[in-house]
Order: sequence, then structure tokens, then C-alpha cells
Amino acid sequence: MPTHRRRKAAAVALSTVAVAAALTGTAAPRATALTGAAEAPAGTTVPVLDWKDCTHEGALPGQQCATLPVPLDYRDPGGRRLGLAVTRLRSDRPQARRGTLLVIPGGPGGSGVKRLTSKGLDLARELAGAYDLVSLDPRGVGGSTTASCGLAEEDRHLVTLRSWPGPDGSTAENATRSRRVAEACAAHGGPELRSFTTANEVRDIDRLRQALGERKLSAWGTSYGTYVGAVYAQRFPQHTDRWVLDSSGDPDPSRVARGWLANMSVGADDRFPDFAAWAADPARDADNLRLAARPEDVRPLVLEVAARLDREPRPSNVPGVPLTGARLLQALQTSLYGNSFAPVARLLRAAQDPAAVPVLTPDVSGPMPDADAAVTVGVVCNDVSWPKDAAAYERAVAADRSAHPLTAGMPANITPCAFWKDRPAEQPTRITSNGPSNVLMIQNLRDPSTPYAGALKMREALGARARLVTVDAGGHGSYLGTGNACGDRAVTRFLTTGQRPRADTYCGR
Repeated sequence: MPTHRRRKAAAVALSTVAVAAALTGTAAPRATALTGAAEAPAGTTVPVLDWKDCTHEGALPGQQCATLPVPLDYRDPGGRRLGLAVTRLRSDRPQARRGTLLVIPGGPGGSGVKRLTSKGLDLARELAGAYDLVSLDPRGVGGSTTASCGLAEEDRHLVTLRSWPGPDGSTAENATRSRRVAEACAAHGGPELRSFTTANEVRDIDRLRQALGERKLSAWGTSYGTYVGAVYAQRFPQHTDRWVLDSSGDPDPSRVARGWLANMSVGADDRFPDFAAWAADPARDADNLRLAARPEDVRPLVLEVAARLDREPRPSNVPGVPLTGARLLQALQTSLYGNSFAPVARLLRAAQDPAAVPVLTPDVSGPMPDADAAVTVGVVCNDVSWPKDAAAYERAVAADRSAHPLTAGMPANITPCAFWKDRPAEQPTRITSNGPSNVLMIQNLRDPSTPYAGALKMREALGARARLVTVDAGGHGSYLGTGNACGDRAVTRFLTTGQRPRADTYCGR
């Protein structure tokens, strides 16, 4: 049976399962009388949001911003406060408005303010005024309170934070760097960094719900945002209205982020054939970007070029940042998230031309800001305990490298979490079928980051609470992202009318 038909069958079968500047403050938030639309936990007050026109670059007409005060530690609700950047686009059709839709960004490290800025107009047009649209920058991100690990520049590159092994598959340098990063975060991150957890983001979302005066929220969560959304729906089911999870990972509480990273090996393999078909298409000849005569020839070419760059890195357009095999493969992986393959094809072309100077793609051309690196590492290490045995990682890298050479063992490699000083403050939430049946999942078949196999685990965990729309598309993020009219229509119908498919369903190309 063809692969896509097997996946379609799996999706349908599941329908039968009973299935950034710191804003820290010390003053208490102003209290407001509740109108009956929302409720606050005993002994707490509801903050008032002072909405003003947003001033960030690219802000949309009518987009408003405010700061939401939240406790640094919810066990001490009267103690120190952090400030979270929040944003909204109000419905322009009050007569059609039915509630508030929360846009939950991915990451960890994604900005909700930026997400709403980039998707707000399309979302508002699609939903025809049914919702006020809101989002937030989670702790550590953008305009919210941030933290710093004080990391050296060389430790903040994506190809080092993600622990790409050495050219021969060695992991010793990765282990040394991971220990150094963990120690720096322990020394400099402070209580702010320790508070960067999924559980606290979920609590912060509920604090935002209260501040908005809403008894229930609807939501559209993407990527890591689907896990945040699933945890919220597990902890606060009574406050969920219509819940969309777009591009989900395996919610296994024993692994969480470690499992998401490991699954990237499969995701890259799932998605790469789309790139190969594009790169072998005669239409690429016009731009001199055709890499091979046949799609099946593209993969060995990529691996051969990466191996050569590992032996002899090439100077690039960025002084001091050579093009290595790891940088090439990371640039490839990033390109698989979307449908813009030309930059990485140019990089491959330049790597084969002795006279060319390779132009690095932005993701591999320089270090991440320290605050971004801190939250990216902090959440995944704070959420769940990671194994400590360096030798076990080395064995896992060797096996993964052999089975999935496009990612060279990186997804199985050691990270700073293996050396994290603080154990998780609380256990990850187990996602179950207990709760209202108000979840719609949408998932691309060929997702390089949250592969389809992992999404099926989320679907299984939710049981009868959910329906799954499987979209025959590649890339990361489905709704309003792939151009698949069937998938977009299913989500829009659910959010505007409450109608879901009767069973899990499949949207072809």
C-alpha cells in the first residue's frame, strides 16, 4: 500500500478510539470587580489591562498592546511579579463576535505578539469577526520579562545549541559545551529562568483569560503551542471553548521535549522527498538551481556535499563563520519547514563551486541573542528530567546517524538538559481523554518538525475529545499555511460554527 494511503488509513482508524525587554515589577496589579464573565482563584485579584496602540515594527492597524502582571511563582501569588507582553485585535463586527480566540505561539521561544502581527489579518478575514484575537509573549520572550544565561557567542549558534555531532559522529565536544551552557544558566539565569516552564505558561494564559473577563477561551495553537494548548485543556477544561491544535508532537510525559527533538530525524526523512522533487524539476534550470536529473539523486548529493564540507569547511559571506556540513544540514532542515527551497539550493550550488562564496541562510549565519537562547534551553530543561549518561547518548547518536543521515545524529545527541542543575519543579501533565469533546487537530503528513507519527500519539491520548484532519502537504504548520482549501475550511468551519468532521478525515492535495 502506498505510504500516503497507509497514513490516511491510520488517521481514519483513530476516529474509533475512545479518543525583549524585562518588565519585572514589584507593585501588585490593580484589582477589578468581576462581572460574572470570569472568576479568579480565592485570595487573588484580577489585573486590569491598560491597552494602547502597539508601536512595534509592523504593528497592524488597530492592534493593541498591554502588559499583564503575573506571579514569578504561583505558590506565592502575592510575591514578585513578572510582566508579559500581550496583544489583541478586536473584532470589527461586534454583531458577529462570539468570544475570544487565543493564538498560542510555537517554540519554546516563539513570540505571540509577532505571531498575531503576521497572521492577524488573514485570521480576522477568515473568521469574519467571530472573535477578538489575542496572544502573548510567554515568559522569557520578546517584550515579556526575559532572563540571561551569559552564554559565549560560540555557544549561541543554532548548530551548537542543537548539538550537531562532530564530522566523525563524536559527541565529546557536545558534552563539554552542554555542561558549560548548563552551568552558565545555573549561575546567571536566576529565578526568572527557573520559572520558564510549560506549566507556568498555562497558568499565565489562565491569568490572561481572567484579565480579559472571559469565562472560556477558544484557541489556535501551533507546534509547541499545541502542547501548551493540550496542557491547558487538561488542567482547565471548563475554560475551553473551541480548541485547535495545529502540528502536534507526542505528549508522552516521560519524554516531552526530548521526544520532540528525537522525532525530528523521522520528520526530516518524511519531508525531504518534497525538496528532492523540487530540486530535480527541470523548471529549476532557469535559475541554475536544478541539483540533479532525478529526485532519487538529490539525497546522495546532499550527503556527499555535507561530508566534504565536514572535511574541508568553506569560508562564507560571514567572516569567522565557515560553511560546514552541520551548517548545511541545519540550513536544509530549516528550509523543510516551509516551501522556500531556493536559498538552500543556492547554498548547495555554491558549496560545489570552488570559485563561489557561499551565502549562509539567516538561521546558520550568526548567534542567537542570549535571552532567546536562555528561554529555548530553559523551558525544555525545566519541564522534564533528561538522562545523564553521556555514553548512552553516544550510542544513540551512532544508531540515529546510521538510520537517518540527513540529521546526522543531532536529534539523539546530548544537550544542556543532561547537566541541568535544578530538577523539574513539577511533573509534566499527562494528556488524557477526560474532558469536553471540543478539540480539532490538523496535521500535515510530511512535517519535518512535528512528524505525523508523533501527532498520532497526541490524537490517541485525546481520544474522543478530538477529531484529526490529516492534510496531504509538507511543511510545519497547516492552517492558513499550506494553501490546502480542505484543511483551512475544516478549521474555519469549526471555529465559526462549532461543527467538526464526524470522524477523522483526510484532505488531499
